[in-house]
Amino acid sequence: MATQGQSLRFPQTLRAPSTKSVSSYYNFVIQHSGELALVWEANVTYWRIDLSSNDVIMEAIFDSNGALGLVDDKSRTVWSVASEDFEDLSVALRHLRIDSDGNLRIYSWVNLLHAWRVGWQAVENQCNIFGSCGLYSICGFNSTGPICDCLYQDSVAWGSDLPLVDSSGSGCRKMADLENCKMRTSMSTLRQTVLYGLYPPQDVDMMLSEAACKEYCSNDTSCMAATSKNDGSGVCTIQRTSFVSGYRSPSSPAVSFLKVCLVPQAVSARGANPHSSAKSIPLTSTRFLGRGGDKNMFIRAIILIVSVTTMGFITIEIFVLWYIYRRWQTEAQARIPFGKYTLMNHHCSFLIRVSFEEIKQITSNFSNQLGPCVYKGVSPHKSPIVVKVLDNVVASEKDFQVVVSTLGQMYHRHLVPLKGSCFEAEHKCLLYEYISNGSLDKWLFDVEKRKTELNWQRRLDIALGVARALAYLHTECQTCVAHGNLKLENVLLDEKLVPKVTDFGLRTLLGKEAASSSESPIERDIFMFGEMLMQIVTCESDILGGDMHSLITMINEEHKLEDSVASEKLERAVRIALWCLQNQPFLRPSIGEVVKVLEGSLSVDRPPSNFAFKQG
Repeated sequence: MATQGQSLRFPQTLRAPSTKSVSSYYNFVIQHSGELALVWEANVTYWRIDLSSNDVIMEAIFDSNGALGLVDDKSRTVWSVASEDFEDLSVALRHLRIDSDGNLRIYSWVNLLHAWRVGWQAVENQCNIFGSCGLYSICGFNSTGPICDCLYQDSVAWGSDLPLVDSSGSGCRKMADLENCKMRTSMSTLRQTVLYGLYPPQDVDMMLSEAACKEYCSNDTSCMAATSKNDGSGVCTIQRTSFVSGYRSPSSPAVSFLKVCLVPQAVSARGANPHSSAKSIPLTSTRFLGRGGDKNMFIRAIILIVSVTTMGFITIEIFVLWYIYRRWQTEAQARIPFGKYTLMNHHCSFLIRVSFEEIKQITSNFSNQLGPCVYKGVSPHKSPIVVKVLDNVVASEKDFQVVVSTLGQMYHRHLVPLKGSCFEAEHKCLLYEYISNGSLDKWLFDVEKRKTELNWQRRLDIALGVARALAYLHTECQTCVAHGNLKLENVLLDEKLVPKVTDFGLRTLLGKEAASSSESPIERDIFMFGEMLMQIVTCESDILGGDMHSLITMINEEHKLEDSVASEKLERAVRIALWCLQNQPFLRPSIGEVVKVLEGSLSVDRPPSNFAFKQG
């Protein structure tokens, strides 16, 4: 588009100059709706102007004064931008161009310098342009401006000031072929970095914590890289293509994980990089056994070898002794009678292990049943205790004890503490602290109890407590733990009606890891919390379809919420519950966002669809 003034109409396209690099696929288009956009390969839009009016756009015009505008069917300008030297009569020439780096710019000719100067550009941050550095590269900035770094340190010119578009076409070295890794891979961590797939640009968003995001990609053979946004959204973006690019920013909280090979073949391949300037230098014995005067060096080498060997033997002996001591200590602890432990000591740092015969004694042969496979008992110290009998346990004894040890270290105000376990060939049990007021469903669906004890504010407090417990499991533990079976029956109330979540983290023991391939365990937890929150709000076990407005009106009438603050809390709770119940897992909020909404510190938009689901 030159200085005399040219126009662009749908479906005309302004294409970037063709080069050997990926940037030759950038286009400047006017869309059917009349909006201007910069697109990559016709399927990724990385810049656009949004029109709020309903005007019918006819064309885009770039005039000789340095202005780019959109004109409607009545020849009115409805949107425009201008160069810094707009209407400067000293400028004789101007042109609008989409450059090979994907940015749209207005250029002005400066006679004094005999050069073109940029007066305006569409994308201020060059790294926001999709694929600006091409394959296997990361866009970043240094003191001179934008630069491109390679994903692998053995690639061409790692860390050097490469131009954003490498006209030579050499680019960065491609990712290793993970099929040759023989399952021996590792996750390389790239902080303050966002990665995305170029071919095809179809990344998958999931709701996972940073640690869970890394673990998911590590265990998924089709995942090549992953990015945890770490911006409070809980979004983990999975790249299932090896054609990866990205950008780095000091202000970005994102952390990316790149899957790399660990096999010797991969190391050899890096050493054989034809672009590498390093040369292989063979190490021969002459480097240690020189002529005449190197005798002392040889003696020092012998002394060093002997010393290292001696230290190695000592280290091995210490490790063996430590292992024997730990094994003896574990066996001795297993032999200690039940009564020698202070079972209900909240400051106790260990978990008890009991036999099934002891389980029968403390439960009086399972005479007091609280629920399915759940029994009340009394410890030798006269403290009440709950025994949960597990069926269909698939874990080995070692794995069982590892999981129990992990769950036993979780302490939160809204979690029921795990106190011990029993593992025998035919019997597996877990011991929990006894919570006096039973499960939430018995209170919620009992009209008399609900009217006298569970008012609207008390129910909201219970929902918030459950959300905080779930947030602790998802984001605050050393490893991300999914509940796996969140329901009203697994929320207990103590003597002050404070909620306590139980039965958390048992999916591994019961062999329910792969319950669904369409959503992660964390996403499933969010859905189940949405179901529970809707039950808490409506006091109904089965919720049929209906719109959000009628649902809020019904609850307002039932509880006579004339206070505007209470009504606002109700609408927030219903909205976030509906967000949690979205069929598409990526639309569901993180549990951290749920907590903030229920606390009132975060607003929540109206969900994309009305309340149209059925439980059961």
